[in-house]
Amino acid sequence: MKDLTRSIVRRTRALTYAAMPAEVRDLARQCMQDAIAVAMAGAEDDLVRILRAELEEAGGTPQASVWGSTMRLPAGAAALLNGTMAHALDYDDVNLSMPGHPTVAILPAVMALGEARGASGAEVLAAFVVGYETACRVGPVMAPSHYEQVGFHATGTVGTFGAAAGCAHLLGLDEEQTLHALGIAATQAAGLKSMFGTMCKPLHAGKAAQNGLLAAKLAARGFTARPDSLECPQGFAKTHSPDFHPEAALAEPEGGWHIRANLFKYHAACYLTHAGIEAARTLRANPAITADRIAAITLRVDETTDRVCNIAAPRTGLEAKFSHRLTAAMALAGLETSRLDSFTAEVAADPRITALRDKVTIELQPGFGVTHAAMDIRLTDQTTLSAEHDAGIPAASVSHQGTRIRAKFDGLVAPLLGNPRALALGDALAAIDSAPNVATLAPLWSA
Repeated sequence: MKDLTRSIVRRTRALTYAAMPAEVRDLARQCMQDAIAVAMAGAEDDLVRILRAELEEAGGTPQASVWGSTMRLPAGAAALLNGTMAHALDYDDVNLSMPGHPTVAILPAVMALGEARGASGAEVLAAFVVGYETACRVGPVMAPSHYEQVGFHATGTVGTFGAAAGCAHLLGLDEEQTLHALGIAATQAAGLKSMFGTMCKPLHAGKAAQNGLLAAKLAARGFTARPDSLECPQGFAKTHSPDFHPEAALAEPEGGWHIRANLFKYHAACYLTHAGIEAARTLRANPAITADRIAAITLRVDETTDRVCNIAAPRTGLEAKFSHRLTAAMALAGLETSRLDSFTAEVAADPRITALRDKVTIELQPGFGVTHAAMDIRLTDQTTLSAEHDAGIPAASVSHQGTRIRAKFDGLVAPLLGNPRALALGDALAAIDSAPNVATLAPLWSA
């Protein structure tokens, strides 16, 4: 379709803070609270410490802060580190239109740029929503093969477009400059699903944020690219997927905003394991089900999840997050999958857990739905009990969801900062629109 990239840009550039409904602003603030909390909680992960050491050694002009730290870096480096931290635990939000993790690719970029430029909280929030909506329009162009069959991690690829669009909005770029920014983003965007379960997966989010920020800043200086980077011959869509659905990119989402379909995580594992975890939790509540009475477990999931989170016998905490069998066993054993310390090599090797894991048979179902799972447990007396769950349905109440997000925030941040400082940071993020300069947040999250 001619002018697809331009059509997307025109739709998203028109979005302004004043035109955003209160619910959309609420959702954006929830995304911000959630991402910053999981980033701070992931700050001491091995992969983060390695990256932080490299960036600290490289140095540069201190322009933006690292969440949960007194460390300051050049804006691009801060976006890289914050984005990687925020995805390190795989505990961040999801949108199935990308499909992937929008906030960790976009927020670190617009926040770092906003801090470097002294932007207001309202300006950063608006830029974040613009980036979010852009990513969720770019993703469907190449769906489903870009992610499901070809093997690109959309958080890294599509997320780069979102970060570029958000930063372009914050910089006040015009339509042509924004098109160049997306072209510069397109030629940098990368991320392989084959890296799931390794340190590279979180890096995809950080690189998306860094590369999107660079794209917008270069475009602002006059750096050029093709204005039709998505649809042109040998452009991003044609080289990254056999699917090409321009009409999906331009369709209006339900409720008018893609951010309304944001899905938050309450289990610290790959989102596609969450339906199985919830089904297991439902069954565990039945007093008839005890570990010694379970003879066999059947978990039915969509066949496409086989290439995402079906590691049969994970050995590390990272691998555990991508295992249908192990996460289901953990839930049945009563482990709290919202806890970060539940995903370790020790838990993955625990005989009590592995005994349950080895009773799980995965049945891959075509067209079942990637967020849907059904579980049958056959007991030793041949009784079969069943449960199913769909993790792809957004919360019915944004207000109730906000309460859950705040509880998750407090649970992750209070152990790091103490209750009074966690309360102050949470309150500031909940009212970020009123901040005249987002740089004023930095002292609140400095650990």
